Amino acid sequence: MSDKVFFAHGMESGPWGTKIVFMAEIARKLGFDVESPDYSETKNPDERVKKLLSLKPTAEGKLVLVGSSMGAWVSLEASQSIQPDGIFLLAPAVYIGEHYSQSAPTPHAKVIDLVHGWNDAAVPVENAIRYAREHQLRLHLLADGHRLVDQLSVVGTLFDSFLREIQSLG
Repeated sequence: MSDKVFFAHGMESGPWGTKIVFMAEIARKLGFDVESPDYSETKNPDERVKKLLSLKPTAEGKLVLVGSSMGAWVSLEASQSIQPDGIFLLAPAVYIGEHYSQSAPTPHAKVIDLVHGWNDAAVPVENAIRYAREHQLRLHLLADGHRLVDQLSVVGTLFDSFLREIQSLG
């Protein structure tokens, strides 16, 4: 039975940026298949959700959504239909403005982790704290900015632990 991770990149990045390449290797070492669709043809978050849903993300085993910034918002919004086993959020674009049809979609998954940088200039850390509090999520705050690349090894450790927990679900 094959487990799968679907990545959703941020507004200005691409499907195989630094974080996704790093995290995909962690997932593969744990036996997960990896998908990272290219959403760069649109900056509209709702269009990105439609694209993700059109791909019909499924897995024979466990299904995980991973998103960064706008991609985290896309993963959250899509989780309402997909209902994955886990969602791993990096600097989620929550409570930030009129470009989003919902300011903070309700997450639907068994396990959800949120990682955010204390020095995030794009999405204030207060937004992540508020979102985590409202949904009782595990929140990991790192001494980093929006891209979370200065603490990539810590992000990797958190992601590895998260995926192992997903694999242990009954």
